[in-house]
Amino acid sequence: MYKRQSQDRIPSPAVPASPSPGPSRAPEPGSGGALHLPVIAWFETHARDLPWRRPEAGPWGVMVSEFMLQQTPVSRVLPVYEEWLARWPRPAALAAEPPGEAVRAWGRLGYPRRALRLHAAATAITERHGGEVPDDHAALLALPGVGEYTAAAVASFAYGRRHAVLDTNVRRVLARAVTGVQYPPNATTAAERRLARELLPGEEAVAARWAAASMELGALVCTARTPDCGRCPIAARCAWRAAGSPEHDGPPRRGQTYAGTDRQVRGKLLAVLREAVEPVPQEALDAVWNEPVQRARALDGLVADGLVEPLEGGTYRLPLT
Repeated sequence: MYKRQSQDRIPSPAVPASPSPGPSRAPEPGSGGALHLPVIAWFETHARDLPWRRPEAGPWGVMVSEFMLQQTPVSRVLPVYEEWLARWPRPAALAAEPPGEAVRAWGRLGYPRRALRLHAAATAITERHGGEVPDDHAALLALPGVGEYTAAAVASFAYGRRHAVLDTNVRRVLARAVTGVQYPPNATTAAERRLARELLPGEEAVAARWAAASMELGALVCTARTPDCGRCPIAARCAWRAAGSPEHDGPPRRGQTYAGTDRQVRGKLLAVLREAVEPVPQEALDAVWNEPVQRARALDGLVADGLVEPLEGGTYRLPLT
């Protein structure tokens, strides 16, 4: 699972040593204290040293990481993130460049519309907030390309605010530890949001730490395919383990395919445009995929999404506006 690895941008709260495991039972919703302390204590020792967790990253670094880590593994994000922040250390620096440059720098991270959305968010931050990433959840949510998850994550990880941060890793931890099922639903439900809010620690700094720690636990230990329950700090409190680790019996989990899809064709077309310094003729794009109907559909989709700009004479370029 690639979605949104955790970012921790707040000082470490004083966390007591993990208590001795109690009897194997599932905590009732709202009794998050049985989970908070051991998970946060585990995080203090096992959290990865990632650049967006360091003080110098700042709120902008956290926001950039949140956009990049959507459906993309940390290993692929790291080099692009470092190059991005070196080139655009502040939102205003990105906003001053054409959106096509954001698409170019996005490289092969995939889902390149995220680059356009991040550019739009940087522009709005520059125009509305004096170039500073806002610390208010509502103001974050009002930015282009920022949804409920990203707003909560930036407010929590960059500013230590108290929000339920629900990515797939956290949802899986809660599904197993509290609900007693192997996997969460394919789409986030109202019941999951309610449970996440009920489990939030009352203190802001601890709530932000819990958000980062539970996300990291899902990324490193409570993984989708091979959970390492022997390393889990809350294994003795896990409802799924107490029930005998039953197999998933809900709707089939969605898989992702790439080879032969329009996504692959779009990626090949964008790769040509990213490498070009001048507008690219149609025949250069035609050479990347031999099925003309799919190729045309993919190119039309890129144009419709604002990722490619058609010019007179049948040439194409990355967008300038």
